[in-house]
Amino acid sequence: MKRILVACGNGIATSTVVATKIRNYMEEKGNPVETTQTKLMEVPSKVQDYDLLVTTGEFDGQTKGVPYIKGMPLLTGIGATETLEEIYKEVTK
Repeated sequence: MKRILVACGNGIATSTVVATKIRNYMEEKGNPVETTQTKLMEVPSKVQDYDLLVTTGEFDGQTKGVPYIKGMPLLTGIGATETLEEIYKEVTK
């Protein structure tokens, strides 16, 4: 099972919304994933253990080679379907 790290400012509110949307979408597609929420500032110390990083805020830090997708569209709704499809494609490579 692929693991996705979802990060936001405090690692609680917006990352929970985004993680839930990702899990639901991936389950609907028949490819369940494990998600973990974290603070943006904790990403550099955790990201290496994951297959994908999705953030709801600006992140300019080191991803240690882990693919990175901006998840803000999953909060705003603008471009959400495209973002979910991008996540699906990355996870199923």
